[in-house]
Amino acid sequence: MKLVCSQGELNTALQLVSRAVASRPTHPVLANVLLTADEGTGRLSLTGFDLNLGIQTSFSASVEKSGAITLPARLFGEIVSRLSSEYPVSLSFDSGSEQIELISKGGSYQMRGMSADEFPELPLVESGTSFKVNAKALIQALRGTLFASSTDEAKQLLTGVHLSFDTSSLKAAATDGHRLAVLSMDNAIQNNENDSSNQSSNEEASFAVTLPSRSLREVERLISSWKSEDIVRLFCDRGQVVFLAADQVVTSRTLEGTYPNYQQLIPDNFSKSIVIDRRIFISALERIAVLADQHNNVVKIITEPSSQQIHITADAQDVGSGSESISADFQGDSVQIAFNVRYLLDGLKAIDSEQIKLCCNAPTTPAILLPVDNTLGFTYLVMPVQVRSEN
Repeated sequence: MKLVCSQGELNTALQLVSRAVASRPTHPVLANVLLTADEGTGRLSLTGFDLNLGIQTSFSASVEKSGAITLPARLFGEIVSRLSSEYPVSLSFDSGSEQIELISKGGSYQMRGMSADEFPELPLVESGTSFKVNAKALIQALRGTLFASSTDEAKQLLTGVHLSFDTSSLKAAATDGHRLAVLSMDNAIQNNENDSSNQSSNEEASFAVTLPSRSLREVERLISSWKSEDIVRLFCDRGQVVFLAADQVVTSRTLEGTYPNYQQLIPDNFSKSIVIDRRIFISALERIAVLADQHNNVVKIITEPSSQQIHITADAQDVGSGSESISADFQGDSVQIAFNVRYLLDGLKAIDSEQIKLCCNAPTTPAILLPVDNTLGFTYLVMPVQVRSEN
């Protein structure tokens, strides 16, 4: 392999694929990135793969001789990141050798790698069920749900986001057992009758898959810089999902099992609702959280319909207490209800609306937060915290 490429593009690509390199590899080659140079296309491809998450990207390079090798991701990345961006980088190694030479300006570095044959093949599924998803819609769906997934590996299915597709819409849902975020997006799926690769998906009434949050965070990070009109091609087959767009690929295993029927958790009707300015509510909760965090993260919300205000209180035993009062519009009787303040703030920050509505029935039953202008079909359910009566 022999090539010359841009330091900036190589550094960016390395930082990207290194996110899929195993931190505790079960095999030494999994700590490496795969470099593949193609003289015919004039491109250098980099791949990171920890057997669960895979990321691949490519960029233009002046390739004199095709070849492939794997190099230690951390060492290679640290060397490249410190090279001057003003000068190109030359990479070369001889056939049969596992040592590559890197030259830039007056510097020369040698690194011992491993054969590309030892690197596991990236499962680039391009068959099975497929969809074309609007990139902007996918970003919104992920940002609106990822935060609610569980971090408890014992609840493996809940550590992912459940994605449901049909002919034109996308629904994403995530729960950790204490809160649930659901976002529905119409016209998120692009249908193209002339595209034979999409025919299988057109024949499907619906399709659903649960993917690890770690993988989807990488997908969200990658496509955040793309233009809103870009399309992400998604393929799913045999326990693997592949996201394709431009010169980048993310592949992920699926989480096996039946995702909870979350729709039945959301009450059909509510007897009480409160409409509040979202920013004012967030500011008040963040101030109260300073005290709530000292004890159990619990804040109480007490409605006072006569004055059209809500009172937010926190009592940190042996430390102190605090309260905030903000204006709100009510429907229904007064209520006193307690929540984990962090769960409330997570949901409020995921809502893109000037005003939000908090709906509930009783201090011990699920409550929901949603935008007053709910154009995205966002629902955030949070379970109240039961507190001892002060009487």
